[in-house]
Amino acid sequence: MTDMTKGSAPSRRRQRFPEISTRAWEHPADRSGLVAMRKLSGFDDVLKKLAGLVSERSVRLMFLATAVKTSERQFPELYDMVRDAAYVLDLEKVPDLYVSQDPKVNAYCIGMETPVIVVTTGLVELMDEEELRAVIGHEVGHAMSGHAVYQTMLLILTNLATRVAWIPLGNLAIMALITALKEWFRKAELSSDRAGLLAGQDLQASMRALMKLAGGAHMAEMNVDAFLEQAAEYDRAGDLRDSVLKLLQVLPQSHPFAVVRVSQLKKWAESEEYRSILAGAYPRRGDDPDASVSAQWKAAAESYSQSVKDSKDPLMGLLRDLGNGVGTVGGKLRDTFTGAGRSNGSGNGSGDSDGGKNGDTQD
Repeated sequence: MTDMTKGSAPSRRRQRFPEISTRAWEHPADRSGLVAMRKLSGFDDVLKKLAGLVSERSVRLMFLATAVKTSERQFPELYDMVRDAAYVLDLEKVPDLYVSQDPKVNAYCIGMETPVIVVTTGLVELMDEEELRAVIGHEVGHAMSGHAVYQTMLLILTNLATRVAWIPLGNLAIMALITALKEWFRKAELSSDRAGLLAGQDLQASMRALMKLAGGAHMAEMNVDAFLEQAAEYDRAGDLRDSVLKLLQVLPQSHPFAVVRVSQLKKWAESEEYRSILAGAYPRRGDDPDASVSAQWKAAAESYSQSVKDSKDPLMGLLRDLGNGVGTVGGKLRDTFTGAGRSNGSGNGSGDSDGGKNGDTQD
């Protein structure tokens, strides 16, 4: 833990969160699964068995042999950053931080019993001090939430899928699990983006770090507001066919797209939830055992429902119509995939417009 009396204090004052529970920053869809798993009898034993399938000790030895372990004498600024993030988020056991020689921009947290954070030289060279602070806080958030279990399960299931690929139904079942885990992990990334913001408490730096993942080091050529407009354009782009393409593009991904992450993080930073955390009103770890699983699942369902309501995506609009009644859905699908009604300002086109307005009013 950072000793604030020995010269390792943050370069600027930030709010500290004693006894903060990871539930404070976890996305509802991420938190619901975590709370449910933590309620399971013997869950810790399951984690240990999973960890045994991917040797945690061998991974640690590999990084000791091939990467640079940060300390007061090696990458001291990064060493102070991980200690500082642990101090702000009240994590007693500070994860080891390694710097790995790799031009690819990457950072990750591995290990379940003793998490290790790794950042690449490509990332260190790309980010400024405050951006690095947000990234390291993001990884500390992964460590605290126990997200490494997702990566372990994904690794095991992916390897299993290749072995049973010749069994059609068996492989389909495993691939369904993998797809579900990737959706879960994408929400876990949104959770850890929030943890990074809490650790650094600099929204602009957090958004810049995410923008650099998309556009590289040329920040003088980029603009946060323009990038957010790009995110809005992506959300509403095209028709139903484009919506399907976007869905197919995101399903294989373990991380949300950069424009989505920036948009989601800014939205959370402007929420009452974030303001309450900064004011000291947040869930404590001591209350974690009493967290209601059903309440968390309800929150996750409400989160997905709200995302459908807020989205400008044509497919999400179709889902809203389904919720309001199926009267216009068939016509919309027919017009979209046949091209009918595009040059005609009346008839089905007018009916669709009215249906959309009605749906918007009810939202």
